[in-house]
Amino acid sequence: MDFLKDIFLFMKQRKKWWLAPVIVLLLLIGVIIVIGGGSAVAPFIYTLF
Repeated sequence: MDFLKDIFLFMKQRKKWWLAPVIVLLLLIGVIIVIGGGSAVAPFIYTLF
C-alpha cells in the first residue's frame, strides 16, 4: 500500500491529476488479464477485445 500512497502524494504535490485516469485504466486492464488468465470467464473476456 506504500506504493499507492507514494503515487497519490506525487500527484498531489506535483499537480499531475491527469495521471489518475491512466493509472486506474492500467489497473483495470491488469485485473481483467489476471482474472481472464485461468478461469471459466476467459472466453467471454477474449470476445471483448
